[in-house]
Amino acid sequence: MKLTGLGIWTAQFDFQPAQIVCDTVQELEDLGYHSLWVGENVGREPISQAGILLAATRRMIVATAVANIWARDPLSTYAAQQTLSEAHPDRFILGLGVSHRRLVEQNRGLRYEKPIKAMHDYLRAMDDHARRYRAVPADNVIRLVAALGPRMLRLADTLTDGAHTYLVPAEHTALARHQLGPNKLLIPEQAVILETDKTRAYDIARQHVRRYLPLSNYTDNLRRLGFTANDLAHHGSDRLIDALVAWGDEDRIAERISRHHQAGADHVCINVLAPDSRALPLPQWRRLAAITMR
Repeated sequence: MKLTGLGIWTAQFDFQPAQIVCDTVQELEDLGYHSLWVGENVGREPISQAGILLAATRRMIVATAVANIWARDPLSTYAAQQTLSEAHPDRFILGLGVSHRRLVEQNRGLRYEKPIKAMHDYLRAMDDHARRYRAVPADNVIRLVAALGPRMLRLADTLTDGAHTYLVPAEHTALARHQLGPNKLLIPEQAVILETDKTRAYDIARQHVRRYLPLSNYTDNLRRLGFTANDLAHHGSDRLIDALVAWGDEDRIAERISRHHQAGADHVCINVLAPDSRALPLPQWRRLAAITMR
């Protein structure tokens, strides 16, 4: 599977009817976007959603970014990956993650504990099921984990095809590449805002960033990168916002994407932010498609 060009990371499909999602992803493919990354958020189930997106397109790679390991058992996940990968060769990436304590315990009523061990055991169980899988097997299946800290990156290196990172600056991409080595996939998400007015851009950015600041998996990683309690307060300092969100015109956003590539990313997926976080940012996606041609 060769990842080229530019990808899209989006949560907005959770809020759209299936037909609108299909029409939109077909347009995104025609615009030249190479991949689409959908998470497990508040509504849509991501693996079945990936099946809808794969069926609606011809070439685009579709990835879960990420499927929550607490939401389904390892055999179900392995079988789902095999099902989509066999039906759509070289077009499906299974991204897995441990999510966050608050979301697992409060939203799902499950117990969140020892996330590194939980992911290790989950991946090993998937591999055990591979030896007993009886359906038609798929070739060249790709499995990534959401990894920020050194221990999860080490797990990504040893048990998967690489890592997907989220809410990180290019400096983290360089650190992750160093830990993963040259032969594993590294695919960061980059939040972007097509807005040249600083005040408006910061307002949109803080609406986005503030949702993640109560989650220790993200804030622990930001502290490792040198951000302080002051940076994490009041929905994020200007320094933090500028590090995590690329805002401005197409050239400024293209420059930030280039920084990730220079730091060692194999592929970058942009997360387009807009004033209405639930609306499809079609005008922005159309404008930013030009970056895929650079």
